[in-house]
Amino acid sequence: MLGALADDFTGATDLAMALVARGFRTVVTIGVPATGPAGPADAVVIALKTRTIEPSAAVSASRNALRALRRLGATRFYDKYCSTFDSTPRGNIGPIMDALAADLGTRTTVVVPSFPAAGRTVVDGQLFVHGTPLSESSLRNHPLTPMTDSDVPRLLAAQSAAEVSLVPLSIVRSGGLRAALDALPDVSGLRAVVVDAETEDDLLAIAAATAHLPLITGGSGLALGLEGPGTPPVRLAARGGPRAVLAGSASAATRGQVAHARSLMPHRKLDVSLLRTDFEGAVGELSDWASECWSKNSSEPVLVYAVGELSDVESAPSDGEPASELVERALSRLASAFADAGCRELIVAGGETSGAVVSALGVRELVIGQPVAPGVTWASGDSRGREMNLLLKSGNFGGEDLMSSAWKELA
Repeated sequence: MLGALADDFTGATDLAMALVARGFRTVVTIGVPATGPAGPADAVVIALKTRTIEPSAAVSASRNALRALRRLGATRFYDKYCSTFDSTPRGNIGPIMDALAADLGTRTTVVVPSFPAAGRTVVDGQLFVHGTPLSESSLRNHPLTPMTDSDVPRLLAAQSAAEVSLVPLSIVRSGGLRAALDALPDVSGLRAVVVDAETEDDLLAIAAATAHLPLITGGSGLALGLEGPGTPPVRLAARGGPRAVLAGSASAATRGQVAHARSLMPHRKLDVSLLRTDFEGAVGELSDWASECWSKNSSEPVLVYAVGELSDVESAPSDGEPASELVERALSRLASAFADAGCRELIVAGGETSGAVVSALGVRELVIGQPVAPGVTWASGDSRGREMNLLLKSGNFGGEDLMSSAWKELA
């Protein structure tokens, strides 16, 4: 069995979607499971919330997840992080990788953030987003992990104790990756090998050449080269009734999706100032507004969003709750209120927001359904006895019309 851990909830569904496409019966657990999956599984993905927490806490949570995966019988492991390598010089990609490798006793692993279908490629160790160097993309202004450097080996070396190497695209395409890995000189600790990839064929070659490694790391793109037993994917049915979109991400892609959705559906923007002074009143008013909208048209989605323009991103106050945490808390509370009001289908934008929402709903396990866009898929889960369809979307993924068109993919 393949055991995987993802550093946020959207990353977990993103990886699971890729594994399902490769024929793996895949289960996503929300946090470390106390027991095994409800049904048979060829892969288990544990969704964590470790991308932006303190490195020591991220390492502890990841090690705990690894122990659980080994108890479930996993023999190979996948450390999944964002394809834009979202992290800071302190971590958390490097520290987690170092800890997993140490616990598994492995001396070599690969680092493959490339996800060509979503426009993420690595050439000569430089990470590009739709052809633009990472440091010149919108990720440069990320409020939590501003990415001001495009050099993956340099980014990794700043936060990892491993000896960092690079295998260029020419070796990948010549079929020489396995030989290049075998020829690397021994080091006293871990060797982390950044591998270039520009196309899905490159990822296929990397997956084949690294099949002997107990631990691989990267974005979800690398999973497209793995071979499962060929189990057909599940197709989820629409549940009917109220629908909602909750958008906490400040990314450029989500802002564009919000702008498009505002022209098509009832919408409200979170008032952070009001949430600070009257949290319960603000959330209650939004819940009442959504119920009123659904009373007029129960199938029309409503949209609640946090950021329309980058200027909406509030700097952390000198005292009091940071705006990002306040937004997560408000949207997760709204998700619960919407579920109580009969909403059974939710689109959630943002990795941190998705984690807060799924936790608030009490969902512990997700079944992966049909894909919507690269890295974006419908999933279903039990929310305290209520089956819900959930689309957990990384802030950077999806086309402009995703918030309005994704519903059509449900059978």
